[in-house]
Amino acid sequence: MDSAAQSGSRRKFFGSAAAAGTAATLGFPAIVRAQGAVTLRFQSTWPTVDIFHEYAVDFTKKINDMTGGELKVEMLPAGAVVPAFGLLDAVSKGTLDGGHGVLGYNYGKQNALALFSSGPAFGMDANMVLAWHKYGGGKELLDKLYTSIGGNVVTFLTGPMSTQPFGWFKKPITKTADLKGLKFRTNGLAIDLFTEMGAAVNALPGGEIVPALDRGLLDGAEFNNASSDRLLGFPDVSKVCMLQSFHQAAETFEIIFNKDKYNGLPKTMQAIIANAVEAASADMSWKSVDRYSKDYINLQKDGVKFYKTPDAILREQLVVWDRIVAKKAETNPLFKEIEASQRAFAARAMAWDMDTNNNRRLAYNHYFQKKG
Repeated sequence: MDSAAQSGSRRKFFGSAAAAGTAATLGFPAIVRAQGAVTLRFQSTWPTVDIFHEYAVDFTKKINDMTGGELKVEMLPAGAVVPAFGLLDAVSKGTLDGGHGVLGYNYGKQNALALFSSGPAFGMDANMVLAWHKYGGGKELLDKLYTSIGGNVVTFLTGPMSTQPFGWFKKPITKTADLKGLKFRTNGLAIDLFTEMGAAVNALPGGEIVPALDRGLLDGAEFNNASSDRLLGFPDVSKVCMLQSFHQAAETFEIIFNKDKYNGLPKTMQAIIANAVEAASADMSWKSVDRYSKDYINLQKDGVKFYKTPDAILREQLVVWDRIVAKKAETNPLFKEIEASQRAFAARAMAWDMDTNNNRRLAYNHYFQKKG
């Protein structure tokens, strides 16, 4: 074939390809318009003012943006359709298409669920827990848990949280005995932990905690982080916050979909959702560093005094936690199986982490601590 013939052949080929591409491009929106966008109604377990609801909305925005409007997810705040603690049932029944919350809120249905959100996690941080969940067998165990209680949901873990404060109090807690008879708010297996340590525990959703403190129904409470606590009004009712605790040292968020609704979505949409969850998780972890560090300073400007929880209390938490775990495992095979899986992953992940990563306090003191 001569060069002229080759040139004509190429022009013919590319012209045909372009025409086909144009037809495909023009045809695709017509199909979308014919089918219409899929709209899902979600609810979070957080009040609108909380940064947690902002994280939930961030996730839906990623879904909506990544699907180009083919899938539209609306995120309502806690109480818009059902109470915060009613989210799982509402999603399972299809009253809601999905939601954003934490596993600890479902603790009453199967206490093993709280192993994904409560306790010391053998020293792991929340990002390590997410690693165990994705690569160490945690996801399969969580699916097994939901099946055992008839949960008609598809679940995703996301959003590694920083270690939560011990709590807000009228005065510093200096010893375990200070907890005796203290009316305290927490959730998940932390209920068992603080109960055994002597507190009178009441599990309340986020939006109800500060009003209960204000009315004297609580003597102390924990929620989560500097930004949430500040936005929810903790500094208006308490000026003492104790930092560091093992009760919820490695919690994550959970995004759930009604299983029937999720399985009815095209595989491409399911793939986008899975990747949007991870994108939102990473973005949340970065945003939290920025916002929490700012609000840690703002809280001090509000007159809040921060105290480190004494090591004696932290050690007692670990001892009490071990008793709780052993007792639960005796009567709950799934609890025992999950705890063993998490322990095995932590044994190697923690050894690697501590041997590999630097002590940040050493660098912080060098650069920022005032020299005498």
